[in-house]
Amino acid sequence: MSTSERLIESTRELLWERGYVGTSPKAILERAQAGQGSMYHHFKGKPDLALAAIRRTAQEMRATAEAVLTGPGTPFERIEAYLRRERDVLRGCPVGRLTMDPDVIADDTLRAPVDETLDWLREQIAQLVEEGREQGEFAPSLDGEEIAAAVVATVQGGYVLARASGSPAAFDAGVRGLLSLLASHRNDRHRTNPHQNIPHENTTA
Repeated sequence: MSTSERLIESTRELLWERGYVGTSPKAILERAQAGQGSMYHHFKGKPDLALAAIRRTAQEMRATAEAVLTGPGTPFERIEAYLRRERDVLRGCPVGRLTMDPDVIADDTLRAPVDETLDWLREQIAQLVEEGREQGEFAPSLDGEEIAAAVVATVQGGYVLARASGSPAAFDAGVRGLLSLLASHRNDRHRTNPHQNIPHENTTA
């Protein structure tokens, strides 16, 4: 891995662990095992490096979600697959946690990749709901934008509740509850049981 890549990856990890203020140039260089001055050789400074790291994190989240949301299955099954996919719940969402970082939110440039990614995610899920309505899987009354907002809120809120309790149980309960509600709006021939175990692993939301 090149020095610039090590700097970006180290900054990504530190932003996730410590937030923007806690991610000092010294900490980045130590984590990246890079010499003094390396940051300023490849980047204009900490804000420039942080932006590269946030963009990388956002791109990774989008790619992971897209692989599931555009995968096989009906619209409901793809939404279910997104909600149930493996996550490191207790560590939290690297993108979602940026929304709680006042220094990131206060900076339009740093916040932009976060906003764009969450907007993209809601749009993809809303499109799936509309697809399900057109195919007769979902009831015509189901609103795609509202369901998309509920899905994102359940995932991000589930991370918060899980971290607060020190257990993924709250996240799992939220997912099961949302899937039960969504399943109640499916055509009878599509009904499935949402109450099954949810895997967890170190992946982004």
